[in-house]
Amino acid sequence: MADREFDIIVYGATGYTGRLVAEHFVREYGNAENGPKWAMAGRSEDKLTAVRDEIGAPSTTPMIVADAEDPASLEAMCKRTKVVLTTVGPYQLYGDALVEACVKTGTDYADLCGEPAWMAEKIEQHHEAAKASGARICFSSGFDSIPFDLGVLMLQKEAVAREGSPAPRVKGRVRAMQGTFSGGTAASLGATMKAAMKNPKIIGMLRDPFALTPGFEGPEQPSGMVPHYEDELGKWAAPFVMAPINTKNVHRTNFLRGHPYGEDFRYDEMVLTSPGDAGKAAANAMVEMMKNPFGAKPPKPGEGPTKEERENGFYDVLFTGEWPDGKTIKYSVKGKFDPGYGSTSRMIGETGMALLESDAEGGVGTPGSFLGEELVERLRDHAHLTFAVED
Repeated sequence: MADREFDIIVYGATGYTGRLVAEHFVREYGNAENGPKWAMAGRSEDKLTAVRDEIGAPSTTPMIVADAEDPASLEAMCKRTKVVLTTVGPYQLYGDALVEACVKTGTDYADLCGEPAWMAEKIEQHHEAAKASGARICFSSGFDSIPFDLGVLMLQKEAVAREGSPAPRVKGRVRAMQGTFSGGTAASLGATMKAAMKNPKIIGMLRDPFALTPGFEGPEQPSGMVPHYEDELGKWAAPFVMAPINTKNVHRTNFLRGHPYGEDFRYDEMVLTSPGDAGKAAANAMVEMMKNPFGAKPPKPGEGPTKEERENGFYDVLFTGEWPDGKTIKYSVKGKFDPGYGSTSRMIGETGMALLESDAEGGVGTPGSFLGEELVERLRDHAHLTFAVED
C-alpha cells in the first residue's frame, strides 16, 4: 500500500460526527509537515467544500465523492487510501459495501459500530478474506468500545506484572459521565431492534457475551442487569446501556489475542450511582431506562450537542481485577470531552493513525486486538485520555 495516494480518508465527513473527525485532523495534524495525507469523502462535493471551509481545513484538502449506494465509488475510494474511517451508520444499513470494498482492496477500516449482530455477520463473511488481503477491519473505535476494551487490556498487563497472572474476574464500573448519546447510536439501536423483530436469532446474539468469538464459549458471565450495592466501592451499581456491545468486544480481543486474560475470564460493566436509598432508587430507575434508553424523542442522525456541551463533557471508568484469594488491582480510564462526540471523534481519528503504524495481520477485529498499547499511547498524546493504575 506504500504507493497509495492517501494515508487516511474520513468517509461521512459532512455528517455531524464525521465533521468532528475531520476537525481532529485539522487540529492535530493540519499544519504538520510529517502529518498524514488525508482526504474528506461523502456524497456531495458541494457539502464537502462547505464543511472543509467551515472547519478551517486547508483549501488544498482533497475531497472525494463516494456513496454507500454505489459500491463502485466505494471501491474506487478504497484503492486510493491506506485507511478508511467511516462514521456513516447505522452500519447494518449502510456499511456492507464499504467493508466488502476494504476487504477486497486490502484497505484498513475503522468505524463506530455498536451493532453486534451485524458485526458477527461480517466476522463470518469476511474474517478469513481480510486475513488474506491484509485488511484490518476494526469495529467499535469510539466510546464503544475503546475505553473498555483498552482499559481491560491495560489492567491485565499490570496484573501480570504485579501478580504474575491475569485477573480471572474484572468489573468495569462507570464512576462518572457527562454527555449525550449520538443520533447515530440511537439510529443503530433502532435498526437493531427492527432487525430483531424480523429475525429472533438476533435477540439471542444480543444476549450472548460470546457472540463475537465463534467456536469459543467461556464461563457463564455476570449479567450486569441486576442493581446491587457494592460494598467495596460504597455505591449502588446499575445496568449500563453500552455493556452489551462493550463486553462482547472485550471477549473478542481476548479471543483474538489467544486468551491472555484466560479462558475462564469473567467480565461485566455497570454504572455506579450513589450510596443509600437515593442510590438504590437511581439504580432501579436505570433498569426502567434500559427499556427505552433514548426517551420519547431520540436524537436523530446528524444532530448533536453544542461545542460548549461537547467540551464540558467527560467520563471516568474504573476497572477492578479480582483473584480467588482476595487480591485486587484497580485501573482507571478517564476522558475529557463528551463521550459520544467530542471524545469519540478523537478516538477514531487516532485509531486510523495507529493503523498506519501497525504491522498486525489482517482480519475482522477490535482496537484492542489489532493495536493494544500502541493505540493507548496515541490516545494519551492526542485525544486527552488518561490510563492509570489506582493504588
